[in-house]
Amino acid sequence: MRLSAKSRFAVAAMIDLALREQSGPVPLNAIGSRLQISLSYLEQLFAKLRQSGLVDSTRGPGGGYTLARSALTISVADIISAVEGSKVLHADEASEAGEAGWQMTRDLWTGLSSRMMEHLQSIKLQQLCEEQRAKGVQVEERPAGRRGIFTARKPEPVKTSAPNSVFALAAALAAKH
Repeated sequence: MRLSAKSRFAVAAMIDLALREQSGPVPLNAIGSRLQISLSYLEQLFAKLRQSGLVDSTRGPGGGYTLARSALTISVADIISAVEGSKVLHADEASEAGEAGWQMTRDLWTGLSSRMMEHLQSIKLQQLCEEQRAKGVQVEERPAGRRGIFTARKPEPVKTSAPNSVFALAAALAAKH
């Protein structure tokens, strides 16, 4: 049983997403810059999280990711299983070189894996977010109405002294002579 960096990054990214999703979809590049994780790596992780039904994606301007379920129902075990696969928390099978040792300790490792799975299942994403807020993690607020789309300035009317039609031009030339 081994939890990889992939698992740690996925849990951290999900915490970041859950902390900020009230303002709308959270872009992966924003998560990546805050957590210092490459965008391509996050895209791989979030593809697996989306396939597992933990996040939803929104395309286009103002798009990004949101939680597919409440943070109260998403456990750390759900996140890890999504990115690592369901075998991550099961005891490793014996290799030919260690078959005898594996047989002697199988129950120990199987029991440990089971207890660890129970513990990770009991830790919810909401709890991790509350811990981060208690530590003073600052969550910048984005205006909910804008969501990445900026309103264009109204063009100012062009002020000109030139006539605005052929008839006005003719009248202006006739007045000069």
